Amino acid sequence: MKKTITRKQFISVTLGGAGLFFAPKPRLFAQTPGPRKPLDRDLVKEFVIKGHSDLPAVKRLLEEEPALLNACWDWGAGDFETALEGAGHMGNKAIARFLLEKGARINLFCAAMLGQLDVVKGILALDPGLKFSKGPHGLQLLHHAQKGGPEAFPVLEYLNSIGAQ
Repeated sequence: MKKTITRKQFISVTLGGAGLFFAPKPRLFAQTPGPRKPLDRDLVKEFVIKGHSDLPAVKRLLEEEPALLNACWDWGAGDFETALEGAGHMGNKAIARFLLEKGARINLFCAAMLGQLDVVKGILALDPGLKFSKGPHGLQLLHHAQKGGPEAFPVLEYLNSIGAQ
C-alpha cells in the first residue's frame, strides 16, 4: 500500500528536522473568528441614508460599527445602494473621499462623479457596454459626472463623446 504525505507534512519533516521551519504559517486571507452576526437592518439603512449628505453622522456610525463601510441597503426591486453610492449620485465628494480613505470599494459611478477620467476610460475600454449601465435608483453615468461639477467636466465630455447615457 502506497502512503502519500501532504505538502505541509513534507515541508514540516524536511525543513523542520533541519531547524529551518521556524516561520509562522502564512495567512493569505484575513481570518474572522467563527460566523459573523448580520448587521442591524435599521443601522444599515441609516448609514446609507446619511451617506448621501451627513458626513459627521457617517463618521460617527462608521466608528461605532466599522462593518457598515460596504454595507448596502435594498430599496426594493433590486435597487441596492451603499453609503458611497449615495454620496456618488448626490455629488458629495467629502463623504465619498472619506469612505474611500476608509477602504470602501469604488465603482464606475463614483469614479465618474470624482472626475477620475483614467479610471472611467479604463473600465469602459474593457467593457464599452457599461456606458449604458445604471447605478442606484437607475441613475446613469452622465448623472454622476454632472453631479461631480467642474472637477468631473472632463469625464462628462468624454462620456458625451462616446454616447453614454
